[in-house]
Amino acid sequence: MEFVKFGVALLPILWLMFSLGVLHLPAHKTCVATLVGTFLLAVFGWWGMPLTEAAGAAMEGGALALWPIMIVIIAAVFTYNLSLATGSMEVIKGMLSSITTDKRILVLIIAWGFGGFLEGVAGYGTAVAIPASILAAMGFNPLFAAVICLVANTVPTAFGAIGIPVTTMASVTGLSPMELSYYTGLQLTPFIILIPMLLVMLVEKSVKGIQGVFFVTLVSGVSFALPQLALAKFLGPELPCLAGSVCSMAATTLVTRLMYSHTAGEKDESVTGRQKFLAWLPYILVFSFIILCSNLFPGIRDALGSVKSTVAIYKDHLFTFKWIATPGTLIILATFIGGLIQGESLGRIAGIFIKTCKQLVMSCVTVVAIVAMAKVMAYSGMINSIAVVMAELTGRVFPLLSPLIGALGTFVTGSDTSSNVLFGKLQLEVANQIGVDPRWLVAASAGGATAGKMISPQSIAVATAATGLIGSEGEILGKTVKVCIAYLVLYGAVVFATLSLGLI
Repeated sequence: MEFVKFGVALLPILWLMFSLGVLHLPAHKTCVATLVGTFLLAVFGWWGMPLTEAAGAAMEGGALALWPIMIVIIAAVFTYNLSLATGSMEVIKGMLSSITTDKRILVLIIAWGFGGFLEGVAGYGTAVAIPASILAAMGFNPLFAAVICLVANTVPTAFGAIGIPVTTMASVTGLSPMELSYYTGLQLTPFIILIPMLLVMLVEKSVKGIQGVFFVTLVSGVSFALPQLALAKFLGPELPCLAGSVCSMAATTLVTRLMYSHTAGEKDESVTGRQKFLAWLPYILVFSFIILCSNLFPGIRDALGSVKSTVAIYKDHLFTFKWIATPGTLIILATFIGGLIQGESLGRIAGIFIKTCKQLVMSCVTVVAIVAMAKVMAYSGMINSIAVVMAELTGRVFPLLSPLIGALGTFVTGSDTSSNVLFGKLQLEVANQIGVDPRWLVAASAGGATAGKMISPQSIAVATAATGLIGSEGEILGKTVKVCIAYLVLYGAVVFATLSLGLI
């Protein structure tokens, strides 16, 4: 009977994978349909969930999806859209391209560092679309530009969009966001150092590609990894990717100018220092506001955090809406202020914000549906039914597969956050079943989810659109899937070995 329940409980997830990955149905439509199916299974299937409780679970999931998940996505894309409208993004592109003409170092700065920065601030495909279009415009083969940016956009996604994947995982599992942030950062640290090495080798299509730029490549990885790990441990999940990417860009640029000055590109002397500062200003303010509201400044954090509403949506579970001390609100405020200082009118900025909201309506439907579905599966016991059988089938070997499950979630949904919502509770339940540290296994799912980003149909679609390669999705997938498999094998081995040796 347990195996039958296991199979039925898997149906929503399998259908989601099939409908998105094989049938290529629109995400908002299939996610809504999957939510309805999950709701019916929970109420009328073996789990016998009361109708009112199922409705409450779905409503709580919808609330979580809207606040803080969707508000962060809207805010991040709003900042990006404003930078396009004001021309700031062109200034930023020019600044990056003037540093060097060595393609290997350009990949480190643009695809890795700047891409990581965009992932940290925005996510939602911007970290692939913008760097890929820049590289293509600078003379890189468009197909290569798409592939290299998809590979680069792996490890940064765990803390992307102001840390929303990890904070969401913490909300779904009930684990401490600080502990989960640190464990995820710890697992990703060796990969943050290895990925830049791989990117450089891919540029030259040979291991020998690292020759001549090994030191700057090592600096690019280490200067990303160490700040990310430090902030993940001491400040939480909001800033690690932002800090790591900024440090990586700065360190890579500095080393390039000191040791590779002969490769410098032409500077646009018509752009003044003031214009450069203003171009980056919204992002500087985003970074500053989030730091001020972090654990580093508890007085400000607590004062703004007191502006909140708490309601019981599912049974007696309390759900809190923090109206100001949440990354989405802070990003929106920073972007409005930055736009005004740049000289834009309040009306135009507001118009861009409204346009951004309209742009993301279907995405909102998708996110609400998938988070609501995950809540129904969790509260009804469906996730537990899956976890019990998986624990029985794999036992202590399950940690090897933990990152793979996270990656499958991202492959299906195109989102680390959605993957964490789908499988976070499952990882927690299995960890409890097999007697290992649930924080380590849940973090493994969050980290493994980054691998799925490079093979996700949604991510590949963004890359092909940005580089004018629509129709080449299969060719790109064929190149990135090899990297993805190697990444997951190594990641699973690290997770399993750490637990086996008793290091965690």
